[in-house]
Amino acid sequence: MTPLGYSVKELYENQVAGQSGVDFIKHFDADTFPTKFASELKGFNLGAFVKDPSRWQNAGPNARFAAAATQQAISDAGLLDNMKVDRTRFGVYLGSGEGIQDWSIMTELMSAAYVPETMTVDPSEFIRRGINRFTAAHEYEQEMHTTPGHLADYFDLQGPNYNCLTACAASSQAMGEATEMIRHGEADIMVSGGSHSMIHPFGITGFNLLTALCTENRHPRKASKPFDLNRSGFVIGEGAGMVILEELEHAKKRGARIYAEMSGYGSTCDAFRLTDSHPNGRGAIACIQGALDDARLTPEAIGYINAHGTSTQVNDRVETLGIKTVFGPQAYKVPVSSSKSMLGHLIAAAGAVELITSVMTILRGVLVPTINYETPDPECDLDYVPNVAREKKVDHVLSNSFGFGGQNVSLVVSRFIE
Repeated sequence: MTPLGYSVKELYENQVAGQSGVDFIKHFDADTFPTKFASELKGFNLGAFVKDPSRWQNAGPNARFAAAATQQAISDAGLLDNMKVDRTRFGVYLGSGEGIQDWSIMTELMSAAYVPETMTVDPSEFIRRGINRFTAAHEYEQEMHTTPGHLADYFDLQGPNYNCLTACAASSQAMGEATEMIRHGEADIMVSGGSHSMIHPFGITGFNLLTALCTENRHPRKASKPFDLNRSGFVIGEGAGMVILEELEHAKKRGARIYAEMSGYGSTCDAFRLTDSHPNGRGAIACIQGALDDARLTPEAIGYINAHGTSTQVNDRVETLGIKTVFGPQAYKVPVSSSKSMLGHLIAAAGAVELITSVMTILRGVLVPTINYETPDPECDLDYVPNVAREKKVDHVLSNSFGFGGQNVSLVVSRFIE
């Protein structure tokens, strides 16, 4: 579920074509905000994906996007009605964002409880009105464990059930940890990935206060320009990406179609600042090296890197530094591109969607481009597949997710060979 398509095929083909999902915000009136654009899902209708959309009427966008993406993933894997699968060993591990808030009711109550004389809000008045106005079902949806709980209930997944929210690395972290659970025999199959939307007044306000969002409102589709000298912030997006991770022999026994192998997982923390990456890229370097070591691969084996590539000055410079440090001279021979140039930043869901793009790159042999790349940055001097897709056969892809505040995850996905 992405701003560039509601299927893997549609997403990948639009990226290969260099399409952008960015436009002016439609979810709310953003005219007074410093950033007036985002990468939104357009015309999303849950009823097109699940049989009983009314069951999700109180759920927020995180859970709805996740339900639609999971329905597709489970169906494609031939697991929808497969009762031969042990449901107690079929689990969920997500990197899903915080739940919904009743924004309109909250602002209404804040206004009603405001005391002009003291310029404060009267808590007792806020509570008195809130008891009658807030909806209990919506309050429960604020919890981060709600989305994987919904999936477990709806799809009868009785195995391990987890959610992590390590910022922009969340869904990559979830897939890495789900892989470890299967490796260690704790589950046979895991639904994993992420779902997130922060395109609401609080989300946009928060990132504007952090000066992380691009504010070039004249040309929204050109705003996300990873690795370009004139990059000035990321473009916020929303969506979900889900994969089915399965133990190899279990998958072969039931005749599953195997798209690729999850071969490497690295995870580190910069341990530097809550809102900044370490300037020397120490977390990114250790993370990339960890994923390569786990996959038992050398840098020469990596045919393509799907970068975190947010279009912020610090992230793109540090990621480039990390790649060059680990890969050495090979860094200038391996193509690197950023899906965020077209999709925007799907926050917690970004890593999962980008891993799906990485798998498609292996299957189709076409690298997605970094669009809006116009002015090279001397500090970002790698091959970023500028503006136009490129044919190349690759067997191993490195996918980076470097979260806000120094949460780092790198995954290696490989061509499956018997």
